[in-house]
Amino acid sequence: MEHKPTLNIVLVEPRIPQNTGNVARTCACTACRLHLVGPMGFAIDDKKLKHAGLDYWPMLDITYYQGLDDFFARNEGPYYYFSTKAPRRYTDVAYPDGAYLVFGREDAGLPEALLAANQDWCIRMPMREGARSLNLSNSVAVGVYEVLRQWDFPELLDHGHLRDYEWK
Repeated sequence: MEHKPTLNIVLVEPRIPQNTGNVARTCACTACRLHLVGPMGFAIDDKKLKHAGLDYWPMLDITYYQGLDDFFARNEGPYYYFSTKAPRRYTDVAYPDGAYLVFGREDAGLPEALLAANQDWCIRMPMREGARSLNLSNSVAVGVYEVLRQWDFPELLDHGHLRDYEWK
């Protein structure tokens, strides 16, 4: 049986349930594992969270953590920290199997002490000057699809079907 690479998405202290629901849907559609690190700004049974994730929740591989210490104690990495403050572009990295893409709070990002202690693993998405940041769920989707592109989209469908017509 062929090995399917694993991609892990980590949200540290997410605040907006709709963003987390959208990320959950992205993870379900791409077979990524989702790691939610608390404290979160909403309850796990929040209606907005469930609505944003639609009916994809049963497809999701999700793990919850009390905080960063709990997360790091249970996972070995490698970790890639996404931050608007980082010195290197996310496209300049060759992501290995088992990579963890780590994203911070919508209103504050990741703790600067964590970034400073892991400078070689900090990456960013280029943006125009004066823009604070991309939306969290959009950033996750961009990061996920860059890794999957590098891996040639393992076990993901690369075609679709029209309902009333056929592709020629």
